[in-house]
Amino acid sequence: MWLGPEEVLLAGALWVTERANPFFLLQRRRGHGKGGGLTGLLVGTLDVVLDSSARVAPYRILHQTQDSQVYWAVACGSSRKEITKHWEWLENNLLQTLSIFDNEEDITTFVKGKIHGIIAEENKNEQPQNEEDPGKFKEAELKMRKQFGMPEVEKLVNYYSCSYWKGRVPRQGWLYLTVNHLCFYSFLLGKEVTLVIQWVDVTQLEKNATLLFPECIKVSTRDSELYFSMFLNINETFKLMEQLANIAMRQLLDNESFLQDKSLPKPRRPLKNISALKRDLDARAKNECYRATFRLPKDECLDGHTDCTLWTPFNKMHIPGQMFVSNNYICFASRAEEACHLIIPLREVTIVEKADSSSVLPSPLSISTKSKMTFFFANLKDRDFLVQRISDFLQRTPSKKPCGIDREWKCNVADPSSEEVPELPSSSPLAVSPTSALSHRPVSFCAGQVPTASQGLLKLFRRNSEELSGPKGAKEKMKEESWNIHFFEYGRGMCMYRTAKTRELVQKGIPENLRGELWLLFSGAWNEMVTHPGYYADLVEKSMGRYNLATEEIERDLHRSMPEHPAFQNELGIAALRRVLTAYAFRNPTIGYCQAMNIVTSVLLLYCNEEEAFWLLVALCERMLPDYYNTRVVGALVDQGIFEELTREYLPQLSEKMQDLGVISTISLSWFLTLFLSVMPFESAVVIVDCFFYEGIKFILQVSLAILDANMDKLLQCCDEGEAMTILGRYLDNVVNRQSVSPPIPHLHALLTSGDDPPLEIDIFELIKTSYEKFGNLKADDIEQMRFKQRLKVIQSLEDTAKKSVVRAVSADIGFSMEELEELYVVFKAKYLMSCYWGNNRAAAARRDQSLPYLEQYRIDVEQFTELFISLTPWACGAHTPVLAARLFRLLDENRDSLINFKEFVTGMSGMYHGDLTEKLKVLYKLHLPPALNPEETESALEATSYFTEDVTTEETQEDKGRRNENGPDKEEKGTSPQDYRYYLRMWAKEKENKKETIKDLPKMSQEQFIELCKTLYNMFSEDPVEQELYHAIATVASLLLRIGEVGKKFSNRPTRKSEDCKANNTQDPVSEEESPTSEQSQNSAVEQQPQADHEDKATTDTQREKTQQENQTLGDGSGEGQSSPLQLLSDDETKDDMSMSSYSMVSTGSLQCEDIADDTVLVGCEGSSAAARYGSTIDTDWSISFEQILASMLTETALVNYFEKKVNILQKIKDQKKVERQFSSSSDYELSSVSG
Repeated sequence: MWLGPEEVLLAGALWVTERANPFFLLQRRRGHGKGGGLTGLLVGTLDVVLDSSARVAPYRILHQTQDSQVYWAVACGSSRKEITKHWEWLENNLLQTLSIFDNEEDITTFVKGKIHGIIAEENKNEQPQNEEDPGKFKEAELKMRKQFGMPEVEKLVNYYSCSYWKGRVPRQGWLYLTVNHLCFYSFLLGKEVTLVIQWVDVTQLEKNATLLFPECIKVSTRDSELYFSMFLNINETFKLMEQLANIAMRQLLDNESFLQDKSLPKPRRPLKNISALKRDLDARAKNECYRATFRLPKDECLDGHTDCTLWTPFNKMHIPGQMFVSNNYICFASRAEEACHLIIPLREVTIVEKADSSSVLPSPLSISTKSKMTFFFANLKDRDFLVQRISDFLQRTPSKKPCGIDREWKCNVADPSSEEVPELPSSSPLAVSPTSALSHRPVSFCAGQVPTASQGLLKLFRRNSEELSGPKGAKEKMKEESWNIHFFEYGRGMCMYRTAKTRELVQKGIPENLRGELWLLFSGAWNEMVTHPGYYADLVEKSMGRYNLATEEIERDLHRSMPEHPAFQNELGIAALRRVLTAYAFRNPTIGYCQAMNIVTSVLLLYCNEEEAFWLLVALCERMLPDYYNTRVVGALVDQGIFEELTREYLPQLSEKMQDLGVISTISLSWFLTLFLSVMPFESAVVIVDCFFYEGIKFILQVSLAILDANMDKLLQCCDEGEAMTILGRYLDNVVNRQSVSPPIPHLHALLTSGDDPPLEIDIFELIKTSYEKFGNLKADDIEQMRFKQRLKVIQSLEDTAKKSVVRAVSADIGFSMEELEELYVVFKAKYLMSCYWGNNRAAAARRDQSLPYLEQYRIDVEQFTELFISLTPWACGAHTPVLAARLFRLLDENRDSLINFKEFVTGMSGMYHGDLTEKLKVLYKLHLPPALNPEETESALEATSYFTEDVTTEETQEDKGRRNENGPDKEEKGTSPQDYRYYLRMWAKEKENKKETIKDLPKMSQEQFIELCKTLYNMFSEDPVEQELYHAIATVASLLLRIGEVGKKFSNRPTRKSEDCKANNTQDPVSEEESPTSEQSQNSAVEQQPQADHEDKATTDTQREKTQQENQTLGDGSGEGQSSPLQLLSDDETKDDMSMSSYSMVSTGSLQCEDIADDTVLVGCEGSSAAARYGSTIDTDWSISFEQILASMLTETALVNYFEKKVNILQKIKDQKKVERQFSSSSDYELSSVSG
């Protein structure tokens, strides 16, 4: 590549000049290429340790003038070919021009200008593809691709100089972090270390310092632990590694990570030596943190942030903090965590104006909202730019109508701020957030059916109002008054100032009338509801009457959702719950429905109307409890791991005991998944939910720790898990809420309470207070960090479980050992993931369905199968191997979806590796019959497909009809009812029975198919040590079988002529019976019995064979190897390898040389020539051979028997495949491998 001319003072140091002319030098780096000696080794080491780009460019061109001591580097190249091209261009285009100049300075100026011009022209053409990646970074990316054999689609994110500790010796080198791999390269004094690890293999990432290692990063995989140290910026490196590993875990968890659009905001100024991808990842991390802090929708992207102060009218102070601006929100977070948080949706903003600066209040900015609130920010560094950005976003903000367009909003009667609310036109955005319970008009989602719950069900089903007039009612009114005062001072709705005071009020319990409103605000669900008017109604309409697995599970659980509450003892509550859960299942099919969602949603419906409950459920499942409710409850398992870690840290005495008893895994899932709603009395659990919506998962963890701490003494004395569960269950049953105005609801767990002593009651507010006092120092940021660490563990553990279950499922029918199967699974899965990383059209990711069994989740197509087959098959056939792979793929792909799963893959591999000679030959034989040979023949060749076809063909035998009638009713039910499962179970059982085929079940082989088989065998033997012996053996067998086919045709034609007189003249065999030698008849007694044995099937077999031949002649083989005659077959490019055409002509014509065959061979005489004449001109459609005849002939040749019975170690093949793949194609090591050279 051309370089912007750089000054070089010492042209000879570490370089060897190879070509020179008066103006230019072409130099090679010492140590590159042959020789080099000690100097070369030292230079190579220096290049790796000091200069990342030196090994990318082992060649360079310098410009010089005769009298000057200064040289200018104008080009570099990674190969001699590349640098020679540049050299020739300079000689052809510049030498003659430069000789005209008199002044050396002019020459240098001209050369520099010319080179700059070339670079500018190249950049103009390439800029769109390469974005703004700096030159130095591009060089490092080239080096990475060359060194590790990565394709162009594998993008480098960043690279760092560091040391890798191999034993106790540090190896200085370069760490390359790509999107899918961690790579390390070091070259020290001739010792080379190359490491490639996929991010999906990383089980643990830790940053620590020990006596042995200085501050270092430890990367753990299933097989090894790697230590990297001596980073210039270890924190930045570790953070990036965490991000990349996290993305890989998301990819294992769901497909969206492969498919999602990575459109992230681009910075205004490119940073030196940082890739666009690295900037994008940094932006993604900031976006996630921003959204989590302020509970914003998932599509919100942070535009920028700046330091400032906010005037807080409630305490008359300027609070320092940061302002964040994004597409739809302006947010503020104070430096002191609890001081103040503020969220201003741009849809609420009316005026943004710059106020006059003063020494007291520099660069102030005033933002007014529709609810008559004004916010003053000051000390803004770049105020003009900020105002411009906000005004740009404001112009893009659509003027949305309020949710439920003509809905009327009313404030709570006791709300003093209600007088200040102005009259709003129906088209303007909301001025005030809702008091949800009284305000919503019914939306008729399903006319004529159960009415929609237009307000919280608790209002409709309040059983007694005596409590409201008693002391509890007075307490409730005081709470409401406290909140109203808070609203007056701090604002109401989304723009409320959120401070430590807000948290105190939440801890004391939210009044029932305000619960729905505040849950919506604190969770951020209100934002999504307002910006998606009508979304829920549309979803309900679309999902009504639809039936799938999720709706079936929902129906089953509807009546188990708080059955003790009157709201769910009638159809109104049940119907509302059904609509919300079904709508969510259709919104997010990845989750669909998970048990525990019904319990949480039923509580949401008590305090909110349906639409609000739906959006709260969205906030819960997609933001506040990520991955909790998917099929594998990964999120809950992750937080369970965090809980175990926190128990070790805060309650070390109890931690060991709990681990021994195995209690934590049992309790935490039920506590976390239902937010304590299923294990605590309803009145108490709902206070936990209040705090959860304000604080997030941090609060659930600290309450869980407080519960363990309160029961520590009893738990330490427990003998088994049951006793510990009883203690905790009894404790939770007696957590009471004495302030609740709702009548107590009987709790299902109350049965656990036993004994004569009355249980000790625990006040929920005391429990919450204790949790804050003892464990309130938990930080949300720390929990997110711990979540990452645990996510690695949990997902890798689930992947290991999946691998074991798949291996167990297939091991019964396969000849491979468990260890071999596990290794094959690793290779198979790696190939699938690689297609997701590097596939042109990401279809591989789209075809993975998490709801399927583990065995079906990873499936590969013919291209990936061919790559695996070539590297793993014991039957290497040179250039013919891909053809054989395509045939095996068609044979294994029984359902014709062009994909095969792991079981099908190992079944195919096992056929080649295990079993005796007969089994292996059977596989090879099948590869040369339809459907393997010709994909068009699936209907006639595969009887198994009849299990998967729904319409019964009219041309079926009475016996087939009888068989099908047994299963007839099930066929009708298929696809319409749960009977499906039983139908498939019966079919699979039947299919399993039918698998036990004998060699007599195999159809006969036509002449063209036999020639293809011979072609495969010749290719197979071409690289064998005993190649000539095998050639001689197969030539003998092939000639013998051709003659057997001739004789067989004669016998089989006789009964055919008797039964079909009209065809007597047309089917005459040109070779007369008298010409056939008697010795041949005696040698092939099997042939005489064969026509009688197969007479019943002859008519259909002949018809099928004729059809096969006709289609083969017109269409050829599906893989492009079959044509209409042997001569054309032999002219195929695929056959032109080591053994050339003579081998095939021997097979196809039968004209063997006398010295190649034994004295007693029957192919001597005039028949050889007549057969040759026939085969040379056209394929004989009447000729056929059976598997038994091929097997019998093969057994006569020791060389062939030894070849097929030879044992091959597949583990060694897998190991070799990984090495080759890393060096030349894709680097997809599933195990760490380091190469020393």
